[in-house]
Amino acid sequence: MRKAFGFLVVLGVLSFQMIASAVAGEMPYRTTFLGWAAEGYDVVAYFRDSKPVEGNSDFSHEWSGVKWRFSSAENRDLFAADPEKYAPQYGGYCAYAVSQGYTASVVPEAWSIVDDKLYLNYSKGVRSIWEKDIPGYIDGANKNWPGISASL
Repeated sequence: MRKAFGFLVVLGVLSFQMIASAVAGEMPYRTTFLGWAAEGYDVVAYFRDSKPVEGNSDFSHEWSGVKWRFSSAENRDLFAADPEKYAPQYGGYCAYAVSQGYTASVVPEAWSIVDDKLYLNYSKGVRSIWEKDIPGYIDGANKNWPGISASL
């Protein structure tokens, strides 16, 4: 009984956060169960280090209604100064999935930077499909995202 109550409290808090973000007109970013964007990885590191780097809660920043983790204070500050430059496209959902009209989770290792924008994918296998027609998939995702994001 106690576990069920705890689960309901957590569910209520998460629902409230989602509603509050929607009311504030913020982008609906995908988060982990604990509320971290980008699976808790440092989105600036994709650009600066060309690899996924796990973030540290000591270097966090809240933007667009979610918490972002970084591997250093410098990366956190770069993000805070220009979050739209570093935040993943399509709310951090799988870019290929959005191109197909739905959402899916992502893994930090399946990523691409195209025209200075970060795209995440469900898996390395899905990223391989994505890489076969990146411009076409981006076009499809750009068309699908407004409808998908409105329904989140």
